Amino acid sequence: MRRHGTTVAIGLALGCAVLPAATWGAAGTPAGKVIVAQGVDATTLDPHNHEEAPAYNILQNIYETLLERDDQLRIVPLLAESYRAVNPTTWEFTIRRGITFHNGEPLDAAAVKFSLDRIMDPALKTKQAPNFRLVERVEVRDPLTVRVITRRPYPTLDAQLAIRGNIVPPKYFRGTDAAHVARNPVGTGPYTFVRWRKDDEVVLEAHAGYWRGAPPVRTVVYKPIPETSTRVAALQTGEVDIVVNVPPHLVAALRRDPRARVSRAPSVRTLFIPIYTVKEGRPIAHPVADPRVRRAMLHALDVEAVIRDVLEGQGVRTATILTERHFGFDPTVKPASHDPDRARKLLAEAGYPNGVDLVLNSPDGRYIKDKEVAEAVAGQLARAGLRTVVRTFEWATYLNKMVYAHAADPMYLIGWGNTTWDADRCYYPFLHAGELFANYANPAMDRLLDEAQVSMNPRRRRELYAQVARLALEDVPILPLYQQVDLYGVSRRLRWEARPDERIEARTMRITPGTEERR
Repeated sequence: MRRHGTTVAIGLALGCAVLPAATWGAAGTPAGKVIVAQGVDATTLDPHNHEEAPAYNILQNIYETLLERDDQLRIVPLLAESYRAVNPTTWEFTIRRGITFHNGEPLDAAAVKFSLDRIMDPALKTKQAPNFRLVERVEVRDPLTVRVITRRPYPTLDAQLAIRGNIVPPKYFRGTDAAHVARNPVGTGPYTFVRWRKDDEVVLEAHAGYWRGAPPVRTVVYKPIPETSTRVAALQTGEVDIVVNVPPHLVAALRRDPRARVSRAPSVRTLFIPIYTVKEGRPIAHPVADPRVRRAMLHALDVEAVIRDVLEGQGVRTATILTERHFGFDPTVKPASHDPDRARKLLAEAGYPNGVDLVLNSPDGRYIKDKEVAEAVAGQLARAGLRTVVRTFEWATYLNKMVYAHAADPMYLIGWGNTTWDADRCYYPFLHAGELFANYANPAMDRLLDEAQVSMNPRRRRELYAQVARLALEDVPILPLYQQVDLYGVSRRLRWEARPDERIEARTMRITPGTEERR
């Protein structure tokens, strides 16, 4: 098996695909406390029923997957000791021996099967189930060997299993109702769950019996602090140690602060605006159903101005919802031009010479200056005759009652990241009819995405995703905006650096000796 980008490029060298095991460098007794301030709280602690970075950041400390990405973003074994592609539709994983869950249950092939089956259980309708649609079954070959058999070739399965598919203890999950499980996680990770006070804090404690050795930091707390200036102030006064989404205008002040610093990473996350063309399977009864109106919206935008004036340069304009680090990115596809006159002409051609009225839905506090970005976009649309009102929501309401419920019509602001680094998991959920986030139906798009998802030929996959990008720019189901540059404020007492995949892993943190018990 050879690697191409982040996908398995199969021509498949159908033999052994054993990768080196991850190493662990912690030593000594865990000590001290670290407090991480995210912009929002998790909506659930069920490891299979979410698709959101705030929950991933908490749960990756408690649960573990078969595979993971190392600090170079390479896919390496985690709970799996090794894995191989037996044939284009069969993947075999050898499970590490001697690992137990926090409640004492053993990790074995049966636990892996139970976990993956739980994700795919149609009765549960988990948020992660669409990522495993191509999996036909999971087979236990022996106590430490499991095979995942897919209906068709699935070249990005290992990338999926490096972020999704947390392995859970079967007896605990079978014997506990779903609501309890969603608030009381039990995994194999470096931290055990202590408590979750909703909208206040999630507290974790170092697991002394962790199979790679106890982590350096004893207690880790994830706190939601929605207001950005409050979050940064908490860092400056020493109340917290890491804050997410530092506003660009506060970066210089943090760099001068003797107690804090800034850690920066261009993210795999892109910000964009999906537009409803269908709702509940029927064309939407709104002017945006006309592709000319959507093209007018595209040309009304001046994203460079948003990056300059709102984000103070902390963003990268994108032509699609991919970054250059995604497999399937096509550098020949360029962003649409900012052309308000063309936008007005398109509106007139569509039968709206006097313009149209729109609503842009947006979270407030989830992404860097998300509300301000939405307001700037609304202003640009309005200047081209697309009169736009912005509605903002706190994150849990926005995600559960608007986005997941397909009630954010006719358009909404969203960020998408922390994925498989592959075009499949960016385009498919938003552009394929009937998917979790899709409010768009185009048979030509579906055909391209379906073929690309199962092709084992990397060159063909690139060709297909180039066609997807061009069709998306023509039909405009999404208004691409920019690649987010992640800005973290970090206490100078803490050794930790930002990653491009947004993971805030407590096991990688180190506290400066002598400051462990400052709190």
